[in-house]
Amino acid sequence: MREVVLDTETTGLDPEAGHRIVEIACLELQNHLPTGKSFQRYLNPERDMPADALAVHGLTEEFLAQQKLFAEIVEDFLAFIGDARLIIHNAEFDLKFVNAELARLGSAPLASRRAIDTVQLARRKFPGQPASLDALCQRFAIDNSTRQVHGALLDAELLSAVYLELIGGRQARMELVAGDSDVSPAAAAARPVRPPRPHAPTPAEEDAHRALLARLKNPVWGTGGARD
Repeated sequence: MREVVLDTETTGLDPEAGHRIVEIACLELQNHLPTGKSFQRYLNPERDMPADALAVHGLTEEFLAQQKLFAEIVEDFLAFIGDARLIIHNAEFDLKFVNAELARLGSAPLASRRAIDTVQLARRKFPGQPASLDALCQRFAIDNSTRQVHGALLDAELLSAVYLELIGGRQARMELVAGDSDVSPAAAAARPVRPPRPHAPTPAEEDAHRALLARLKNPVWGTGGARD
């Protein structure tokens, strides 16, 4: 099963107010595990960079003015995601921006039904608990120490690890475990060891066994032939 983790950085919160994508990144998963294939582009938003957005991702107007337009990378972007399921943290936000860029080019939008929103996954699994990417990294002991500012590719990498935890943990293969799965190895090791029970036959059992054998006619272990 192919999935694509997607993240964007933008100039603001609402494309209808003229805000644009300045970075887009995708990370490929196969059977929920990263394949090492990724897609990442910085984009020229053709506008200024508000100070509050600059504080989030650190991408300056001067740097972005040298990057390609969304129209120049859209074919590569769509080819990379193909028809894969999209894994997005706060899917409504990112899809809104991506679809606004596609609409400018007269292209069909990405359907919301193909996206899995990890914010919603987290809220269902941990009701009332923080569901930000940083909070989930902390919950699952995922190292996000390099995330000094937001970056689409780094966030996609962190989200892929968070997503794997949200759907069942880092154990990629199925293992059948006997006994109490909730008991820790340390607790199990502390349990007292029971001495083995004796299994040797008693004299009475041996006598009964010999009497049974004596009643058998022409046993196969005695003659090497078939028993009547």
